[in-house]
Amino acid sequence: MRKRGVDGFRVLQSEEKEKYQTIMLQITLDMYQTLAAAVVVLALGRFLRGRVRLLERFCIPAPVIGGVLFAIFTCVCYGTGIAEFAFDDILKEVCMVFFFTSVGFQANLKVLRSGGTEMIVFLVLVIGLIVGQNFVAIGLSKVLGISPLVGLCTGSIPMVGGHGTAGAFGPMLEGFGVRGATTLCTAAATYGLIAGSMMGGPVGKTLIEKHDLLKTVVPEDDSLLVEEEIKHERHASMYPSATFQIIIAMGIGTIVSKLLSLTGMTFPVYIGAMIAAACIRNIGEYSGAYVVHMGEINDIGGISLSLFLGMAMITLKLWQLADLAGPLVVLLAGQTVFILLYVVLVVFNVMGRDYDAAVLVSGTCGFGMGATPNAMANMQVVCEKYAPSIKAYLIIPLVGSLFADFLNSLAITLFINLI
Repeated sequence: MRKRGVDGFRVLQSEEKEKYQTIMLQITLDMYQTLAAAVVVLALGRFLRGRVRLLERFCIPAPVIGGVLFAIFTCVCYGTGIAEFAFDDILKEVCMVFFFTSVGFQANLKVLRSGGTEMIVFLVLVIGLIVGQNFVAIGLSKVLGISPLVGLCTGSIPMVGGHGTAGAFGPMLEGFGVRGATTLCTAAATYGLIAGSMMGGPVGKTLIEKHDLLKTVVPEDDSLLVEEEIKHERHASMYPSATFQIIIAMGIGTIVSKLLSLTGMTFPVYIGAMIAAACIRNIGEYSGAYVVHMGEINDIGGISLSLFLGMAMITLKLWQLADLAGPLVVLLAGQTVFILLYVVLVVFNVMGRDYDAAVLVSGTCGFGMGATPNAMANMQVVCEKYAPSIKAYLIIPLVGSLFADFLNSLAITLFINLI
């Protein structure tokens, strides 16, 4: 292989195109340049989402919009033999752990208990959804004659987990030999965002009108929503303390992760930090010894997620999807049919077959195939057309953002180790 230097970059002759004597430019970005590129991609995504109504309607994350465009650009460069990009993504893992640690802080047992029996029942239904998505993925992969680990790339990792979990578990699955797992997970997560947003409103509307559910609408007390909003108020002086709380949880989490590894099972790098954060949150809530600055932690987690997604998206290798395009379509179609059946036959009936249950169904479509913002957007459309549902507005964000990611990570880890 021939090599020569050009302005600090390495120029390598591509092995794949050696017979054509093609010289491919390899552009390597260090960790600072990779982080800067992620921020540029994020800014581009925000710019486009603000101007393309369709992207705003489906709540597509800004890093995904800009990242997909960048990934298409790198794919074209690679396919035409012009250039290949390489990234030092060490900071991607740091941002990922920061984000999932902030998710761990959301696990407030007091809130779960205050939500009453219905919140616990819905949490059980979400666990059933997570397990069902993974069984569907594994079952279809066996029918298609592909690895069950490939199937998991379309299970609860991208569906309930979304792009954040997809970017976290993709590299882990690649470590198990699944080529292009991160790209597969991200593609499935993007499909889920769109599909979940498109089906949520129509499904809720159909149930409400078919069963004449408006007669079941009752006024509800929204004091718990107001109380939670007060707890999440931001104060500029508290951001340093919130950052330190996250870092402490991450440090303790390394010890927890080390202890978990002694079981012989494989866990994601952030699982210890999530558990440590959950413990810190609940000890503070029950003892009153200290305050956990949840509003600030949420903001820091959001920034970390944006940077993590930006770096995850620019490192996608879209050309790796070519060999699995057919199976991917079948797997995603299977997930779509499954969630439709699950929300209509299970969630709607178990949650009471009333107006609130129908709104919960529309929200479950959103976060069950995309993310909590999609769920809120779905419910908002339904509630604006018919009537408010305080119950749905309380249960969906608390379960979808506080507990679903935490439980999903544990379930995915279990499935990976059992396969």
